[in-house]
Amino acid sequence: MKSLVILISGRGSNMQALIEAGLPGRIAAVISSKPGAEGLEIAKMHGIKTRVVDQRAYPDRAAFDAALAEEIDSCQPDLVALAGFMRILGSSFVDRYHGRLLNVHPSLLPAFPGLDTHARALQEGVKIHGCTVHFVTPQIDHGPIIIQAAVQVLPDDTTETLAARVLQQEHRIYPEAVRWFMEDRLEFSHNRVEVSGTATDGAVLYSPELHK
Repeated sequence: MKSLVILISGRGSNMQALIEAGLPGRIAAVISSKPGAEGLEIAKMHGIKTRVVDQRAYPDRAAFDAALAEEIDSCQPDLVALAGFMRILGSSFVDRYHGRLLNVHPSLLPAFPGLDTHARALQEGVKIHGCTVHFVTPQIDHGPIIIQAAVQVLPDDTTETLAARVLQQEHRIYPEAVRWFMEDRLEFSHNRVEVSGTATDGAVLYSPELHK
């Protein structure tokens, strides 16, 4: 049985989506970079072990990364999932978990990497926005893409309304990507990911609002 460690920094809504998805395998632990993260209480309510590696307790990124890696490795997970984890991880850390470190990003990568994705999408006047689950690489928000979901940008959208619709899709596609990993259905080389095995319920791009 494969196991998963989830990294959070805040409320952990994507963490909760993973917990409630009935994934194959087990969630070994939820680790937060902030002691007061709301997601810790949610994890505890589901009987999941929680740990804290307080980012403020370390003098630099390398020291924090080393402490975080030690906590993760003590759980011996097959997969590490970033779920609202608000820390940039160093290349040594990322390389340590090559091929088993996932993230969900609130844009249709490679568009709008980094922060403030919804505001930037509105500013640029795009008609379609969305979210992406990808393998993490040292280049921020540029890892091999596993699955994406698209939403239509409406004329009266604000950053809040657009973010809310995108978050709904994050909750949909992140558990799907993790499930595929747990079922050994993901294969990637260079910058391309293929999903093997049984049907993928319509492939790896969801666009619920565009096919009404």
